Amino acid sequence: MNTIRKKPLNEIGTGFIPSDFIPAGKDEYYIRDKQLGSHKKYRQLSAHEIEVLVKNDNSADDWNNIHVSEHFNPLLVKNNSFHGLIRIGDLQNFFLEFHDIPLPVGIYNSNIISCDLGSNVSINNVDLMSHYIVEDEVILQNINELVTTNYAKFGNGIIKEGEDEELRIWVEVSNEGGGRRIIPFEGMTAGDAWLWSRYRDRKILMKKLKTMTQNAFDNRRGYYGRIGSRSVLKHCRILKDVTIGTDAYIKGSNKLKNLTIKSSSESPSQIGEGVELVNGIIGYGCHIFYGVKAVRFIMDDHTNLKYGARLINSFLGNNSTISCCEVLNALIYPGHEQHHNSSFLIASTILGQSNMASGATVGSNHNSRGNDGEILAGRGFWPGLSISLKHNSRFASFNLIVTGSYYSEINNPFPFSLISNDKKKDALLVIPAYWFRYNMYALARNAWKYGDRDRRKIRKHLLVFDFLAPDTVNEIFGAMALLRKEIENTDAYRSFSGNSHEYLCTAPHVDTLNTDWIENSTRPVILYKPSAAYREYRDMLIYYIVKTLICEDCCHKAILKRVEDSEKRSRWENVGGQLIRKSRINSHLKAIEKDRVGSWEEIHEFYLTEAESYPRDLADHAIASLKELLFLEGQKADMEAIGQIFNRALAISERLVKRTAESREKDYSNPFRNITFENTEERDAVVGCFEDNSFIKKTRDDTRAFEEKVKTYLQFMIS
Repeated sequence: MNTIRKKPLNEIGTGFIPSDFIPAGKDEYYIRDKQLGSHKKYRQLSAHEIEVLVKNDNSADDWNNIHVSEHFNPLLVKNNSFHGLIRIGDLQNFFLEFHDIPLPVGIYNSNIISCDLGSNVSINNVDLMSHYIVEDEVILQNINELVTTNYAKFGNGIIKEGEDEELRIWVEVSNEGGGRRIIPFEGMTAGDAWLWSRYRDRKILMKKLKTMTQNAFDNRRGYYGRIGSRSVLKHCRILKDVTIGTDAYIKGSNKLKNLTIKSSSESPSQIGEGVELVNGIIGYGCHIFYGVKAVRFIMDDHTNLKYGARLINSFLGNNSTISCCEVLNALIYPGHEQHHNSSFLIASTILGQSNMASGATVGSNHNSRGNDGEILAGRGFWPGLSISLKHNSRFASFNLIVTGSYYSEINNPFPFSLISNDKKKDALLVIPAYWFRYNMYALARNAWKYGDRDRRKIRKHLLVFDFLAPDTVNEIFGAMALLRKEIENTDAYRSFSGNSHEYLCTAPHVDTLNTDWIENSTRPVILYKPSAAYREYRDMLIYYIVKTLICEDCCHKAILKRVEDSEKRSRWENVGGQLIRKSRINSHLKAIEKDRVGSWEEIHEFYLTEAESYPRDLADHAIASLKELLFLEGQKADMEAIGQIFNRALAISERLVKRTAESREKDYSNPFRNITFENTEERDAVVGCFEDNSFIKKTRDDTRAFEEKVKTYLQFMIS
């Protein structure tokens, strides 16, 4: 049975906070007054103003409860019903124009309960507006319901005074079973979500993070919703417990409930037609359009949901776009693209710079025994057309998966790989280092484009987009070790007099290696051209080492001593797109557990501190990598060997820029890419001229600058 309470009409707008939750000596407006501030002065209406208001078909339970500022014009208030304490700012003879539509300043045809209305607002046809603070020059047009409850949390996963724990909102990222659930809060980053969702075995840490989140917000009842200055809301149905920043634009939404919508003049957020959003945090500069549905979610700054997308129990990182498709129980790092109606992503943690093709089904529990499986994919995860993956699977960075159904779990530790089904041999085919050999243009361009498209104004994380960084370099070292281990089990190697590193670097090409541990099945797994992959990996280590040390401007005189004194290559973690040493993370987590860190602000300061030390830490990692590579090469750590590494980097750099151009040139030289054009002039007019490709020009310029630095460095090294 519906509970409908009958109360006296003159009590509308009063008793917002239940009396049990009002402190002694306070009234029900004490939090509202604090929110409003004291920058404006209000007075009661004059007798003349009341007369004008009544003539304009306005009504109020008590005209003494209507307070106005100095430049209030009663002629601009018509056909409204006022209840409770109402405060109205200046209303002057202006109109507000937005998107070429003029709207007069004033309040018209609306039912308003206990609200504070800023100066020169334009409010028309709001059927019910209750307990809101509306700032200056806001436009509200044709809204059915705009209300705030006394227990509003605005999307934050806290509980208010007198509420049970069961009412707390959680977001069940990464796992449908809820085993990695996190509490959403305003300002949460992908790094916060990662730390909370991954270290589940640290029970004290989990308890501290929960307490930290609860303590970050006031649990008192009575906060009003807020609509920031210059925001425009029109043709909307229901907004309940929603707080909105400045300069937001919301048009035609169906239902917005329990939300924080962050918006500013520099990074305005927009919500469009048919959208339904419940229990969420929306960051600065977000765009949500055309029938989107989202429930229990966090959208970080500058993310986009479009064209009927569904986002449920998920975190979406900076600079990401999801269109049309369905995403459930996912933790997605910055730089994710998913544009097609038929793609499906569930119970997955994707570490960014990722792209989901049409028909890709990643993490569906219909091909697993339970609902607690997971997918974990490193940076640069590109599942191809109509693929299907099974729980549990894990992929190293920059894995490209070819069209097909993969019926068994996969654990691929080889970065920059291509994975496909070899139907003739009924085998899983893995091509390590595929990107370096066959698609260097896409790899290099993606690293550039993600940085170029980073629209964040507030940068809580130092996002790393370079495809060669401590995380991927560590994976390369691990992949090389695995290839050495695999080759040592072959008959061809047993007759070789040197070690496995020498064999893979110098022996004739090994076409294939068979292994049985990458896929959980009885069919074979084929590693394609492992010796070529090994050499590519080694060369990319050289390129990374030299490029890092050149950019860091490591003193040539000190480099030998740094190599001699360097410790073991450090482990790193990708924390929300920011690379941080594993040891530093562990120390910080221990500090949280021991109450030496007690707020999310301090955790965010930790990210910023690590960002400042990243160039130095990166150079230390490159030095340690150089030392390890010299050991693999069987060379002494002396200036001659280091000079050889730098010289080899010159040839590698030239080869990489050549491959970048060649992989793009294929789109022009392939005859099938030209069959829709009458001639090359038409092709160039449509797709652009190859010689005018700005990214290839940039790559060549960067390569020349790199080579000049290396040559200068070598001159000083010799002298």
